[in-house]
Amino acid sequence: MPRVGLGKNYEGQECSLARALELIGERWTFLVIRDAFYGVRRFGDFLAHLDMPRAVLSQRLQRLVEAGVMEKRRYQDSPPRDEYVLTEMGRDLWPALLALASWGERHLADGRPRRLFVHLGCGGHLTGSPVCPACGDQVPPESVEMRPGPGAESTREDPVSRALRRPHRLLEPLTEH
Repeated sequence: MPRVGLGKNYEGQECSLARALELIGERWTFLVIRDAFYGVRRFGDFLAHLDMPRAVLSQRLQRLVEAGVMEKRRYQDSPPRDEYVLTEMGRDLWPALLALASWGERHLADGRPRRLFVHLGCGGHLTGSPVCPACGDQVPPESVEMRPGPGAESTREDPVSRALRRPHRLLEPLTEH
């Protein structure tokens, strides 16, 4: 039987996970979404923080906008500049992002979390689920403050990395000041 090369998509798969991966499973895409939760909105900030090729970032953002995961908004007219904001569909990825980040900390890191996700309502720490272990509330990303954890040792000096060294509410525009 001849070998067939690895396909570039999940065509023919009748699975919701396969359809989801078709959209968010490409290299860099989920990191763009992660940074949007962190408050990154501008193309240049995504570019500086992720160190990805400009053309790839353009393609990923365009695909996320077309799919309804992000919305492109004009924030300056002269010269024209846009920002990218998660839509409700994009914000619905919060449980998946939190679960995957927690899984990575638990199984692929040294056990010292790089980021702590704190429920602003009660101070409980979220790990792996958006259900607060302290109060039992389902916590939306707007009610979470991200703080540097004991494993946060970034020496990067781009504006996003510097801003992430301080506590910051998720989804609020990230500024260095």
